Amino acid sequence: MTPQDVLDFWFGAPGSPEAGKPRREWFVKKDEFDAVIRDRFGAAIEQALAGGLREWDAQGPQGTLARILVLDQFTRNAHRNTPLSFAGDALALAAAKSLVDSGADRELPPLQRAFAYMPFEHAEDAYMQERAVELFGVLAAEHPGFDEMLDYAHRHRGVIARFGRFPHRNEILGRASTPEEVEFLRQPGSRF
Repeated sequence: MTPQDVLDFWFGAPGSPEAGKPRREWFVKKDEFDAVIRDRFGAAIEQALAGGLREWDAQGPQGTLARILVLDQFTRNAHRNTPLSFAGDALALAAAKSLVDSGADRELPPLQRAFAYMPFEHAEDAYMQERAVELFGVLAAEHPGFDEMLDYAHRHRGVIARFGRFPHRNEILGRASTPEEVEFLRQPGSRF
């Protein structure tokens, strides 16, 4: 397994018809797509969750992005609706912060940059949510077509500002929901 295997799967291989284009599978729940990720990348996910694959970072921003994808996106697909779906969040956020703090995120194409910023948006932390809005704001200002991602960053930040956590994760993580959270979860669009 190489970083390029991850990038080619997620973004499309260079020269392929899907290369560099958004994919519907990224933001919908689809058992078949989840199964492909589990089957193809299960070993890499386990390795990354155990703190491995850090050598990918030495290959530059795309190597780091590949590790972020495994920790932040692939875990959510392969382990959907289980606590393991969020098990890579801290490691993904640390990698994303390092990438952004070094300025190397700016070397990535815009769509890849967006996924380098997702760990900020997934963090149950108000400061990281502010960073997410800032990063997606810059991305949207520099490149047309990222307004919807910026909107989602604002929505995530709003949930954390209101509850300090994502209520839709409560049941999965064994956390008790407050009455306000229960009411919130009854609203359409309350789950990400």
